[in-house]
Amino acid sequence: MQFVSFVTIHSVIKNIKVRKRLICLAVAFCVVPQLWLYADISNKYFAVAQKVGQQYGKNAQKRVLAWRTLVDESQNLSIVDKLTKVNNFFNQLDFVSDIAHWGKEDYWATPIEFLATRGGDCEDFTIAKYFTLRELGVPDKQLRLVYVKALRLNQHHMVLAYYHKPTSIPVILDNLDKEMKPASQRNDLLPIYSFNAKNLWLSKEKGRGQLVGGSSRLSLWTDLNNRLATYNN
Repeated sequence: MQFVSFVTIHSVIKNIKVRKRLICLAVAFCVVPQLWLYADISNKYFAVAQKVGQQYGKNAQKRVLAWRTLVDESQNLSIVDKLTKVNNFFNQLDFVSDIAHWGKEDYWATPIEFLATRGGDCEDFTIAKYFTLRELGVPDKQLRLVYVKALRLNQHHMVLAYYHKPTSIPVILDNLDKEMKPASQRNDLLPIYSFNAKNLWLSKEKGRGQLVGGSSRLSLWTDLNNRLATYNN
């Protein structure tokens, strides 16, 4: 019979204890990732994410927290990087028609509703990108939500346009053609009208369009902003 020394036994026990501590740490990181991954997210959005999780499940909660992480981590990026990251982030979600998703012919979802349900139509993609870029400090005057006709699909569509300068050709953020391109390269889109937080324009063949009043004339836009206000209180 071979005898194992006390030193050897002590070493084995010590190694087992170290392994247990490492396993416990790994489990802790998996169970409560918000302690480190989401450290900069405000208490308000933690509460919103938890509410979303209770209604739509843990994956929905994670999507909302990932959105807030994107906002926190993108504050100091260049404008090109902000546009790219926001466009790519939301383009991961699924296209679902309003009638199938909400049981309505037309419904403009808030970014949280869009993320919670992991899908929406073209308006929802555009709205989520618009509000996220506004939160990242992009001035409203440089952004427009543009209602267009997608000529290849022969149907109405919405995209987001970013104007570097008032007279510049805008860059288009779209969920159909996921690559950002200048409007001059999007001959498949025929502009109808555009708007931002304050104004509404009818599109012209050339130029930025004819100002026809405030965006409050759009009932769906007003309804959307009223629902958004509930998250900001």
